[in-house]
Amino acid sequence: MTYYLYHIPGKKIGVTRDLKHRVEEQQGYSEGEYDVLMETKDILQVSNMEILMQKAFGYRVDDEPYNKLKFNNMNINVTEQTTTFPCPVNKLKGRLMDNIDMKWETEHGECLITNKSIEWIMKNVVTSKYNEKRCYIYNKAFARWFDNNSAYETRTGGIMSDHRNSHKKMCRFDKIRLWAEDRGLYHKGDPKTQALKLVEEVGETCKAILKKDEPEIIDGIGDCVVVLTNLAHLCNTSIEECIDAAYEEIKNRTGKMSNGTFKKD
Repeated sequence: MTYYLYHIPGKKIGVTRDLKHRVEEQQGYSEGEYDVLMETKDILQVSNMEILMQKAFGYRVDDEPYNKLKFNNMNINVTEQTTTFPCPVNKLKGRLMDNIDMKWETEHGECLITNKSIEWIMKNVVTSKYNEKRCYIYNKAFARWFDNNSAYETRTGGIMSDHRNSHKKMCRFDKIRLWAEDRGLYHKGDPKTQALKLVEEVGETCKAILKKDEPEIIDGIGDCVVVLTNLAHLCNTSIEECIDAAYEEIKNRTGKMSNGTFKKD
């Protein structure tokens, strides 16, 4: 697990495991509006440095260091019917995002925190009537949702390594995303560079077609699909969603073939 110490100039210094989600999507800052001061796998080191840097810059100092916060080891309460989270609803999403990959067992099946399951939780979570600072979900409904959706997709769009041989068989797109995640492409990649990579691969494919080189044609088309899969993820969508959107647009389209090209009406 990698931890990032980030600085939003004039605002705050904090720690996260996912810069894009925590700083950009959740807090609304764009790349270039914040700096990464440290990148480490040592949670104690980054926690101590966070406090030191907050003091040095004159920002509000956190009451507890990052490694002591409850959401880094979220103490959920699992009963036969419900899973209760130790925070109010308005703070739940951030805590779930900081616990991506966390899993637990219920009587109805295993549950896992992913970007997809967070969406379900936030739509179905209920504030406890006994304590407004706690909230819960119903285990059976959550487990059934896992059975009927691509719930094992993580924020990378892939399937967690712990689930490579369970619950869901990985599709080709899942394998591509897992490959890219393992190599840091999603943490350090950029849509612009992937778009340029796509142009390069399309050019290679066209060259292979002109040469009638079948192995290179297959390789070129495959490379284009890989790049498109990663480009979609870096643009905060998925290749499946893009394909579905395209199909919805063309499924009722009519037209005719002319000189080897389909021309729509």
